Amino acid sequence: MRTFVLGMLLTQADHRPAHLSRVREALVSLPRVDRLRLGVDVDWHGTPHQLTYRQVEYLNALVETALGKHEPDGLASEVLQRFVDALIEASVPQAAREGSTSLAIDWTDYESFAHPPGRDGVCADPEAAWGHRRGGGPGEKGELFFGHYCSLATIVSDEAGPEVAELVCHMTLSACSHDPVPVFVRDLVQAAGDGRIHLGDVLADSGYAHRVPEHFALPLRRAGADLVIDLHPQDRGPQGTHGGAICHNGNLYCPATPKRLFELSPLARDASAEEVAAHDERAAELARYKLGRLTATDADGYHRVMCPALLGKVRCPLREASMMLDLTRPEVISPPEHPPTCCTQRTITVPPSVNAKTAQKHDYPSRPWRRSFARRTGVERSNARVKDPATIDIGKGWCRLMGLVGPTLLLTAALAIRNLAIADAFEVRRADDERRQRVGLAPRTRRRRRTTLSDLVGASP
Repeated sequence: MRTFVLGMLLTQADHRPAHLSRVREALVSLPRVDRLRLGVDVDWHGTPHQLTYRQVEYLNALVETALGKHEPDGLASEVLQRFVDALIEASVPQAAREGSTSLAIDWTDYESFAHPPGRDGVCADPEAAWGHRRGGGPGEKGELFFGHYCSLATIVSDEAGPEVAELVCHMTLSACSHDPVPVFVRDLVQAAGDGRIHLGDVLADSGYAHRVPEHFALPLRRAGADLVIDLHPQDRGPQGTHGGAICHNGNLYCPATPKRLFELSPLARDASAEEVAAHDERAAELARYKLGRLTATDADGYHRVMCPALLGKVRCPLREASMMLDLTRPEVISPPEHPPTCCTQRTITVPPSVNAKTAQKHDYPSRPWRRSFARRTGVERSNARVKDPATIDIGKGWCRLMGLVGPTLLLTAALAIRNLAIADAFEVRRADDERRQRVGLAPRTRRRRRTTLSDLVGASP
C-alpha cells in the first residue's frame, strides 16, 4: 500500500496523466536501491521479478474494495475521507497551518472518463451524475457535464496578517447528484471539532451563500467561523424586519433609513476612482443607520444591538439626547408614527434565525468587506492549478478509473504534490526577501509586464 501511494505521488510529481500504467512506470524508473527497498524488485523463488502492470491493477482493485462502500452512493466513505484528509494535511507544513486561520472555499468540476448513460441507463461509472459548470472566461456559457464536484479549501492570509503559502488543506469529491456545499461543510466542521484546524474567516462566493442556512452558514458559525461571503442577488436588499428594524444585507437598520441607501450594490470590475469614492461614501452613510452590536454572540447564537441614535451616530426626535449632537450627523426627518420595539427599547435581542443566511463579518458591500473578500482569489488559483494544461490538467481522460475511490486518491496525490511545490516556492521567495533586506535592498515586487501598441510600433526590425 505504501509503495502504491508513493507511485501515485511520483506520477503527479512528473505531471503524468493519472493512469495506472504511469504509476508502474514511475516506480520501475526509480534507482535499484529504492526499487529493492520498496518491493518493486524482488527475488521470486531465486528468480529476479519486477512489478508488473497486472499487479498494480490488482492492488488498485483491493484498495478500492477496502476504501469504498458496499453500496456506492456517490459520496466518499468515512475511511476514504480520513485517508484523504491525512494525506493532504501531511503535505501542509506546521508553520503554514499555524500562520493563518482563514480559508477560501470553492468547488470545481471533474468530468468522468465514462460515457454518459444512454437510453437504457447503463453506464461504466455508476457513481457519476450530470452536473452544471460555468465558463471561466468572458463570453463562455455554462454547460452540462457528466462526473463529480471537487471542493477545495485553501489557506489564505488573515486580515492584516503576514503573507502565507496558499496551500489546499481539505478536499472532497462527490457525485453531481449531491449538493457539494453540505458535503464539504460537514467535513470542515468535523475537522474543526477534531482540533485539526481552527476556523477563522471563511470566504465563499454567492454559490455557497445562496444555500439553506442549515447547510452552510449556521454550521460554520457554530464551529466558530466568521463568514465573508458574496451575497446572491436574490438575497440582497431588505429581507423583512425584526422588532421594527429592517433586515438588509445581514444587518439590522433603523426603520427611518433613506430608501436610496438600500439600493447600494457591489462595485463593477471596471469602476473608476470617482465611482469607488462615491460608493464608499454611500456605504459609510448607510453604516450610520445600522443598529450597533453591544454583546458578542453567546453559545446559543444570540446577541444584543442598540439604536443608532443612542450610539450617537444619527439624530432622531424619538431620542431627545441625540438631538444635542452636532449637525454633521444625519437626522431622521420623519420618524415612525407608531414607533416599533427598536425605537422604544434601548436594546433588542437578535436570535440566530434573523439574517441566518446573510450575516457576515463586514458590512456588505463596504470597503472593508471588499478588501477582505479579495483574499478569496487564493482558491481560484488552486482551481486554476489543477486545471492548467501545463501542470495537472484534470480534464476528461486525466484519470481513466471509474467510481469514486480511484479518482479521489489520484486527485489527492496531485493536490499533495501541488502543496509541496507551492510551499517550496514560498520558502525560496521568503528567503530571498530576507537576504535582500539584510543587504539593504527592497523586496522584489511583482510587476505586470505589458507590451503596448506603441512598443510594437517602435520595435526595430
